[in-house]
Amino acid sequence: MGQTKTTTHKLKIRTGDLVKVISGNSKGAQGKVLEVQIAENRAIVEGVNMVKKHTKPSAANPNGGIIEKEASIHISNLALIDPKTGKPTRVGRKVVEVNGKKKIVRVAKKSGEVID
Repeated sequence: MGQTKTTTHKLKIRTGDLVKVISGNSKGAQGKVLEVQIAENRAIVEGVNMVKKHTKPSAANPNGGIIEKEASIHISNLALIDPKTGKPTRVGRKVVEVNGKKKIVRVAKKSGEVID
């Protein structure tokens, strides 16, 4: 009874995608997705949602101090950039046949362009 059920959803954004922030403090910023955290529905985007982190001196950083790094941002605040038009778009899925095998590909809703 005490167990919590966790479900992971199929996300429309993957590592390496070019995305635009559509809401939040970093609204309007574009960047490449560095990491996707599927369980939390969050992503880390290059140069977006920068936070200051206080670090202790270590072997990697002998002086310690304050470093700026990217914090995660919720997937719902990101929109994929259409490869054809360069504008934000929603993402759909389509079954395409390649060499006799069926494959599911991501498609930009605005232009119909296949993403990948």
